[in-house]
Amino acid sequence: MPRLPTRLLFAAVCLVAALPAMGITVTRVDISGLENNELMAQNVRISLSLNDAVGKDLSGRRLGYLLREAEAETREALEPFGYYSPTITIQRSDRSAPEGGDSATDSTPSAREARAGGDAAATARSARTLTVGIRVEPGQPVRVRGFDVGVDGAGADDRDVGKALALFAPRKGEVLDHTLYEASKSRVSRALAGHGYFDADFAAHRVEVTRAEHAADIALRWSSGDRYALGEASFAQTPKTIIRDELLHKLVGWTPGEPYDDLELERLRRSLVSLDYFGLVEILPQPEQADGKPAKDKVVPVQINLTPAPRSIYTAGVSYGTQSGAGFSLGVERRYLNTRGHKALAQVDYASKRKTATLQYRVPAFAWLDGWYTASLQAADEQTDYVNSRRLEFVASRSGQYNDRLNLVASAHVLRERWAYTLVGGDQDVPPVDFTYASFVFPELRAEYIDVDDRLAPRRGAGGTLTLRGGKGGSAGKATFAQLHASAQWFHGFDADSRLLVRGEAGHTFTDELLNLPPSLRYYAGGDRSVRGYGWHEIGPRVQTGNGDFFTGAANVVAASIEYERYFSGPWGAAVFVDSGSAFDGRTPDMHTGVGVGLRWRSPVGPVRVDIARGLKSPDSPFTIHLNIGADL
Repeated sequence: MPRLPTRLLFAAVCLVAALPAMGITVTRVDISGLENNELMAQNVRISLSLNDAVGKDLSGRRLGYLLREAEAETREALEPFGYYSPTITIQRSDRSAPEGGDSATDSTPSAREARAGGDAAATARSARTLTVGIRVEPGQPVRVRGFDVGVDGAGADDRDVGKALALFAPRKGEVLDHTLYEASKSRVSRALAGHGYFDADFAAHRVEVTRAEHAADIALRWSSGDRYALGEASFAQTPKTIIRDELLHKLVGWTPGEPYDDLELERLRRSLVSLDYFGLVEILPQPEQADGKPAKDKVVPVQINLTPAPRSIYTAGVSYGTQSGAGFSLGVERRYLNTRGHKALAQVDYASKRKTATLQYRVPAFAWLDGWYTASLQAADEQTDYVNSRRLEFVASRSGQYNDRLNLVASAHVLRERWAYTLVGGDQDVPPVDFTYASFVFPELRAEYIDVDDRLAPRRGAGGTLTLRGGKGGSAGKATFAQLHASAQWFHGFDADSRLLVRGEAGHTFTDELLNLPPSLRYYAGGDRSVRGYGWHEIGPRVQTGNGDFFTGAANVVAASIEYERYFSGPWGAAVFVDSGSAFDGRTPDMHTGVGVGLRWRSPVGPVRVDIARGLKSPDSPFTIHLNIGADL
């Protein structure tokens, strides 16, 4: 028999070697037994190397390795939840067989898989797809038996450190949940650092697990060291200084040498941000530069780095309202006019039937409460279907931030207004407009409370305002009035995509001369943020004239709303709502109710709400459309 040439034999061997090996594909990995604990199931899944191989061609040797590793990876993924002795069974189900053969199912424990690496290779040559099932029986959890957690040293008597220790979990008798343990440990460490115990370190740091007894012993103790003190605050403005340092130093709420407290730094940060002078505020405590021995005399300097924001803000927009008509707005604000931090604003809103022009000047105020001294002048002209009015109002105010949630404003108002409930027409038969003139001087106190998780789109919390004002004036200068008005909103989130919003409003005017009060001092109901399904200011007393019925405003107002909102896909959602309210004189309100549905959009500039509503007071009430852009509060 003739022998093959050596070169031809070598080529044949190379060709055979280059042929692709028949592989196996894992189509799915099923995890069972953890249906009641989604977090555990998720942690197992992301820990499996086998899960990353789904849909890929695997050699028999690689598949055998992944199956052997799956048990160890599953066991390790359960330990953070306190389960150290689970029973794990790994099953595989072959879904296809070689040509001419029958499909087969093979269920074997993971220990058998570990011994059958060669079998896996054989299976890879005969089967093409494979489903792997991991059955987990968590077993008895490990519980805390010994619990020795505490702080030694000066920090042992610190109130905030004590609160963090009181919240420590898991405690004796509870399941050893490592996630809770790490979070509790971090909470105590943050409390120590936040109150200036920068030398704090672990004196004991041990968790011992006895698997056979399903028990764990925790020994975790800190040695706090002495508490540092707050030092001088140094300001650096780059690329240039825009505000005097002596002005910024008025915001510093501590005296050098006082015990260190992170809350003081946070208060300073919020105050600097609220000034709106700076685009970047960076506050850096520098304990490494603390001087003094012993440690209790160490003083921590604080470096504040500030980057100025753009000096001017220009705004422009277009608008349309059923009462005001088409219009536009233009505005400019100077964040800082000088190194003393003064601000100025000019704004014009011009529409065919309603026009306003506003000038405002603000000076920072730091005595007693952080806030502003503000002087503003506003002129308004309104020629709508229900009123012909012109108004000029000067307001001088002092605001103060009482705490994180409460802002207080005291102001003095000088108001000059003229109005009439007869339209001006070109027909010579239309009588001249009979204007009423009034001037009022009155003080006002206002409290604004906001305690929510997110001011742009709240899901939890509440907010509200309370306003008290009163004064004297009128056409003859003898009319007196006092008003008390309150409004509130409450938010409750059911899950990440739905929430309930409840809103309420009530106001009362104490006066015997309501008709001598100008329209701007009366109450109205109806419209976007009142009772949807009715026109703007439509609900309330009316004056009948030859040109129609005109809504005059009332002495009292009451309104309530309940709204359910849900988002379905990305930034889009929908809402259903019921509103009810009235503006009324006397004691009994004539309630008007509106119902509707809305479209919601989480836009880049804030929430956008489009509502379609219908009033139920009259069977032939028209549908109304309401558009709102911006935060709820």
